[in-house]
Amino acid sequence: MSSQLTLNLLEGSVRISFSANAAHELKVALDDLVAKLKAIAMAKSGGSHSPSPQAAMEFHHAGEVFLEVFCNPNIWPSPFAAKVLLTVRDDRIRLSTEAELTRLMEDVGQYLEQVS
Repeated sequence: MSSQLTLNLLEGSVRISFSANAAHELKVALDDLVAKLKAIAMAKSGGSHSPSPQAAMEFHHAGEVFLEVFCNPNIWPSPFAAKVLLTVRDDRIRLSTEAELTRLMEDVGQYLEQVS
């Protein structure tokens, strides 16, 4: 069953049909991204060595609309500063924009609370 997921962007928002299973998968991907960002921040704060490069996070979901979330954790100093690139598209429209990682995590968390 799909419900409406609202993603708050830097300016405005977008609402898409999204399933609870897809939201759980996105939450796992975002949690993994935060862990990578924290590891990089900890290595930088230790000062003993440069952090090893982390793989970029790419999440793809093809439902009624296609959603892609991308983030390179190596360019952000912390999870709180990080932004992700969101692409939402179907056969008639394509929207690509940035969103704050922390806000995206809040949006997914609120959605999961509503559908559970």
